[in-house]
Amino acid sequence: MFKLTGKKAIVTGGGSGIGKAIALVFARQGAEVHVVELHEAAAYETRAEIEAAGGLVFIHTCDVSRQDQVNKVFEAIGGVDILVNNAGIAHVGNLENTSEADLDRIYQVNVKGAYNCLQAAVSRMREQGGGTILNLASIVSHVGIPDRFAYSMSKGAIHAMTLSVAKDYLSDNIRCNSVSPARVHTPFVDGFIAKNYPGKEDEMFEKLSKTQPIGRMARPEEVAALALFLCSDEAAFITGCDYPIDGGFIKLNN
Repeated sequence: MFKLTGKKAIVTGGGSGIGKAIALVFARQGAEVHVVELHEAAAYETRAEIEAAGGLVFIHTCDVSRQDQVNKVFEAIGGVDILVNNAGIAHVGNLENTSEADLDRIYQVNVKGAYNCLQAAVSRMREQGGGTILNLASIVSHVGIPDRFAYSMSKGAIHAMTLSVAKDYLSDNIRCNSVSPARVHTPFVDGFIAKNYPGKEDEMFEKLSKTQPIGRMARPEEVAALALFLCSDEAAFITGCDYPIDGGFIKLNN
């Protein structure tokens, strides 16, 4: 089950964290994986791990906020069976301390970047008779989180775009879903804690872990497993859905 043999999969932001985990599991399940990543060194680390396990992977250095770069990459790749819109950046701040520059930066990567990849992928999927899209949303698409104004805006847009694309391309055999993780233990989390709470890293990690009712953060591999299911043929009857993977955060955090 959940084999991706013969599928060509594009994973944006596949150089680290959730994107890397998705690229690894897709390759393990037989996909030809194309990692689209701004940070070349990180992308090559992902490639090394995939190739060491016998998988097939290609690296494309790209800024997803630049439509010209995205179109060039998709032209080089050709057809695409699976698109995972994972690339994104974060921002901490409420409305008043989110500057126009902050908002624009988040929008350019998280919203416009996803749009650029969606537009490039959908036309190719239509031509080949179908495809599967998975967007990385967030629990902030569903509930209010303190000091995440710009980030919440961007992930709310991801959720809405998922529904719109799913509806518009039903007759083209294109499925589009999203997943909404809570806190996931990635290098970004470690870096955020080290920068903002020097000397209190262990204490803050424990505190952030316990904000999930289940008592810990998710592992990137757990999100990747859900992504694998939703992009596999076993999920052929699922479209226009968002799947929280949140340790109970949305429903049980009371």
